[in-house]
Amino acid sequence: MVVDVMLAGTGGIGLAVRHWNPEGTGVPVLAVHGLASNARLWDGTAAALAELGHPVAAVDLRGHGRSAKPDDGYDFGTVTADLVALQQALGWRPGSDRHPLVVGQSWGANVVLELAVRHPDAARSIALVDGGTIELSSHFPRWEDAEAALAPPVLEGMAAADFEAAVRRMHPDWPESGIAGTLANVEVRAEGTIRPWLTRARHLTILRHLWEHRPSEHYALVQVPVVLVPAGQGGDADADKRASIARAETALARVCTQWFVPADHDIHAQFPDALADLLDEAAGA
Repeated sequence: MVVDVMLAGTGGIGLAVRHWNPEGTGVPVLAVHGLASNARLWDGTAAALAELGHPVAAVDLRGHGRSAKPDDGYDFGTVTADLVALQQALGWRPGSDRHPLVVGQSWGANVVLELAVRHPDAARSIALVDGGTIELSSHFPRWEDAEAALAPPVLEGMAAADFEAAVRRMHPDWPESGIAGTLANVEVRAEGTIRPWLTRARHLTILRHLWEHRPSEHYALVQVPVVLVPAGQGGDADADKRASIARAETALARVCTQWFVPADHDIHAQFPDALADLLDEAAGA
């Protein structure tokens, strides 16, 4: 069973949270989505973790999904402070049996890495799902090039039925939880068209902060165990990612790596049960 609640982030802004198994006796898991995504991408993984006894909370970060959409606060400092406030609201605290494993995907993995550095007591361990190791500036030395290459597609005004058909066509092997979670990235308006919950301007603001982020400067500062969960396609296509993973493995004090190959970027949507088993193991380590 999942309960949707609104909890307070930094400055009291409303953060929409999906909460599974609140009374579970296992290690709590806080799940953080990627850029322009939403909490529902974690539905399949969270439900499987709940079955294994874990309380799970998946949050719509500010500007995303059903959460508040202020004009500012999209920097790493504020977003990680939102997560700390959220944990306090949930009663998940260091030194207790409610000290969580925090897992992030894509940009969310960078957020979780930053959380472990800025707030060393916030997590008992962290998991970085296909994110947190690649530095965009190494691929795009100029911000203008990164912006041009990575700006979001224009989806506003597309028919909801066409959007759903495109999602299903792109991901024929995903379970229904992953499809539904992806569809929840957008608002369906009364006339049957869609609009992304995250505005284009805020998307680009976050992308700029991500381009400026230097994960390699953080690894030596991380004091908790780290699980790296990269997605690969196999062969030479993964060369750059394998190099970034190797750098992280060398610099992190306590780290283990589990590749998903072949896999899409949204491992949590595509392979929810397998990822839940991996996180369950990490929570007990």
